[in-house]
Amino acid sequence: MTEETLHKTAEVHRDYTGSKMGMWLFLFTEMLLFGGMFILYAVYRFKHPEEFHTSAQDLDTTIGAINTLILLTSSLTMALSILALQKGKKRLSLVFQVLTILMGAAFLGNKSLEWGAKFHHGMYPNSAYLLTKSSGEILFYGLYFVMTGIHGLHVLIGIGVLLFMVLFTMRGSIDSTNFVKLENSGLYWHFVDIVWVYLFPLFYLIT
Repeated sequence: MTEETLHKTAEVHRDYTGSKMGMWLFLFTEMLLFGGMFILYAVYRFKHPEEFHTSAQDLDTTIGAINTLILLTSSLTMALSILALQKGKKRLSLVFQVLTILMGAAFLGNKSLEWGAKFHHGMYPNSAYLLTKSSGEILFYGLYFVMTGIHGLHVLIGIGVLLFMVLFTMRGSIDSTNFVKLENSGLYWHFVDIVWVYLFPLFYLIT
């Protein structure tokens, strides 16, 4: 191996490492965002345990469980898409990428139906109906809409990122030798899924 080849290999390695570190730093800021909201939730739940429990009974646990299953499965397809690309199976990787996108869209579809039902019954922030409830119930639904809404926005962004990954894979700019973009996209997607794994029991399974 010539000195020039070694130099190029070192450059690729540094670029790969820097890219991964950059993604982990970004995810750290995301953890701070959601971590702050989780702390806020814990404080208000401690102050209003009965009202939080009562409010949670009005949420559709079935839809929440289905969405949890959808996102967990999408994490699997995301990981399989990276594995397939590493093995040089471009078409299979594209199939798994598209499946991940479709499951993300299904999650948002279910969430929009759930939100739509709440809005139909006048249950949304600052609604006249909600303002007749106790302060604990108002806080519960405020946190519910803000936290699940921000999470839904992250899912939407993830879908947009994965659409670009599909395009890059089709064009060949992402392949078995250059897949760090897809790996970083996978890290983001897994993070979004993990956040939902915490949101689901906090809002839907309060005992």
